[in-house]
Amino acid sequence: MSLDEAVAKPHERLAKVLAGDLDAVNALIRTRMASQHAPRIPEVTAHLVEAGGKRLRPMLTLAAARMCGYDGPYHVHLAATVEFIHTATLLHDDVVDESGQRRGRPTANLLWDNKSSVLVGDYLFARSFQLMTETGNMRVLSILSDAAATIAEGEVLQLTAAQDLRTTEAIYLQVVRGKTAALFSAATQVGGVIAAAPEDQVTALHAYGDALGIAFQIVDDLLDYQGDTKATGKNVGDDFRERKLTLPVIKAVTLADDTERAFWKRVIEKGDQRDGDLEHAIALLDRHGTLESTRAEALAWADTARNAMMNLPASDVRDLLVDLSDYVVARIS
Repeated sequence: MSLDEAVAKPHERLAKVLAGDLDAVNALIRTRMASQHAPRIPEVTAHLVEAGGKRLRPMLTLAAARMCGYDGPYHVHLAATVEFIHTATLLHDDVVDESGQRRGRPTANLLWDNKSSVLVGDYLFARSFQLMTETGNMRVLSILSDAAATIAEGEVLQLTAAQDLRTTEAIYLQVVRGKTAALFSAATQVGGVIAAAPEDQVTALHAYGDALGIAFQIVDDLLDYQGDTKATGKNVGDDFRERKLTLPVIKAVTLADDTERAFWKRVIEKGDQRDGDLEHAIALLDRHGTLESTRAEALAWADTARNAMMNLPASDVRDLLVDLSDYVVARIS
């Protein structure tokens, strides 16, 4: 099943429910990404922000605030903050990964240069902190600033762990919690905090975002070895060619015999990749059942997200967030 066919696109249904708030978020983003003195900033930012992303992370903030009964203006600020942090990390990631394509379009670093991408990313981080301070809520500031630090830490950890065969599943999870889940969990948590929700609901929102983000990343890593390029928008084997030690490979390395381990050492650690190596790698993953066990872990994290939502008051928005936890794993179900 393709992503577009999965569970009636709950993110699109959620966007309709939150349409007014999302319009306000988009207007605030356009206003705050402007620069009086450096026109390249809005040029680079607009290229990525307006490239057709789902706005999933800001929608999580808006949905959490709505679900907890918030009727003030600052959920819009927080949703824009989350999108700015996300966009900044994408700009930096494309430089680090030397990527040439993002959301089906050339990356900013390819169209402009690495310096512009890094500096505009820095600008967006600064803008995000300006936005979050306007809420006047110190706990919100603490949650989002902690998330920004965790994201950066996760990216640095990935630099050292991604091509090291000693990387364990625990380290992989730490990387995923940094690079992906930290912003998901912060996005949902601050929606509850700004609404002054009871602490058990705030805790549940954090748990939901954390599990959703982990499931999201595991699915992405799994599809690199068994996805449909037309459905996923990425080429099968990109992570392999970039020598990224993701969960299916980590599991296979753990189960490898000496010959197999020598293969992984050559293609991942040494970067000596030859014709047929991707096919051999996929055969090893199949031999040890690591694609299936990775799939099982993604589904388990989706279950964790779904169960966390049961601690929130029943509502149409809650049901959509439950559906969303199914949606992120529908491509592998």
